[in-house]
Amino acid sequence: MSTLSPEQIDDMKVCGKILKNALDQTVLVLKAGVTTIALDRIAEESIVNAGARPSFKNYFVEGVGSYPSSLCVSINDEVVHGIPNESRVIKNGDVVSLDLGAEYHGVCTDMARTIIVGEATEQIKSLVNTTRICLENAIKEVAVGKNIGNIGAAVEKTALAAGFAVIKDYVGHGIGEKPHMAPSIPNFGKYGSGPKILDCTALAIEPMITLSAEYTTPADDGWTAKTEDGSISAHFEHTVVIENGVVTVVTL
Repeated sequence: MSTLSPEQIDDMKVCGKILKNALDQTVLVLKAGVTTIALDRIAEESIVNAGARPSFKNYFVEGVGSYPSSLCVSINDEVVHGIPNESRVIKNGDVVSLDLGAEYHGVCTDMARTIIVGEATEQIKSLVNTTRICLENAIKEVAVGKNIGNIGAAVEKTALAAGFAVIKDYVGHGIGEKPHMAPSIPNFGKYGSGPKILDCTALAIEPMITLSAEYTTPADDGWTAKTEDGSISAHFEHTVVIENGVVTVVTL
């Protein structure tokens, strides 16, 4: 768990505002009939125009390659890392998860939001709302000296109480000089487990909740992770910074 300097924390706060604005701008145009690549272009343009860099674009993973886009657009049974393209068109009733990252002055922030386009069943509405509440409850567990495991325990408790499942093969993470850093932050676990949270650190907390699946299967593109049983998924994420004992959600 790497610590951040006061200057880096200040830059993360600026980066968080840039990222939130970019995602807000993207959500404004999210509707049936829009292509996923159009969403990607809006997100990227907003970040670049604000003097930052899309941290996902060209992000390299051994054995998979470089991610080709700035934005991840994951729809319905896609959990994370959906690649935007010209032919994928948003439809009425789609559950769309938008995941976006930015880098500003050498530090990174990360956030995600799930939007229902048009109408949906009460079960799907509950899934999306529960995932949002999972994130809120998880952030309440962030404090210097508390355990990382408390975050996942809060997510799991909230999700299971609502009758949903928690994805176990993708997790949240530390963040700072790189988009993904130690520690891993599972969305399940036990209170009092895992490393202690340190001051002057940043965490990307991201519940991924589904109707019934706990694990994913890769799509043909090598990046997109789909629920193994085809059930709908939702995803919310914020970057939080702990500075002098104070917890700030920089992407809020």
